[in-house]
Amino acid sequence: MKILNLEARRILTLLPHRYPFLLVDRVEEIDPERAYIRAVKNVSHNEPFFLGHFPGNPIMPGVLIIEAMAQTGGIYIKVVMEDCRDKLFVFAGIDRARFRRPVLPGDTLVIEAEGFKRRGHVIKSTARATVNGKLAAEAEITAAMVEEENA
Repeated sequence: MKILNLEARRILTLLPHRYPFLLVDRVEEIDPERAYIRAVKNVSHNEPFFLGHFPGNPIMPGVLIIEAMAQTGGIYIKVVMEDCRDKLFVFAGIDRARFRRPVLPGDTLVIEAEGFKRRGHVIKSTARATVNGKLAAEAEITAAMVEEENA
């Protein structure tokens, strides 16, 4: 069964991240049968990272685009994988990351992740981020479940 439109309050119950590091504004669709999620990050002119990246030519840092992809995957894991709802996940790997175009203030970053495969405490997926239907970034992301005292 597809899940549509998770808003900010629900995202806050799923992820441990908070401003300024919460990088998912809305989830538009979760489809457990396809192992798929689509989320949105509205890139504001007021983002704190634009102060230094880069003054006069603001570009969203690639590592934060990857982080938005990981957070999107984290939401999928928390919603779909019931035994993971109270667990903490951290980055375990980023492979085949490619950045295709800059993400600028005012852009709407659409993040899609799919192909969630679990092996024990490790979950892998592929993710892509687009702006106006054009690929901005893509990567394979690996997350690992950790005990909170080890995080």
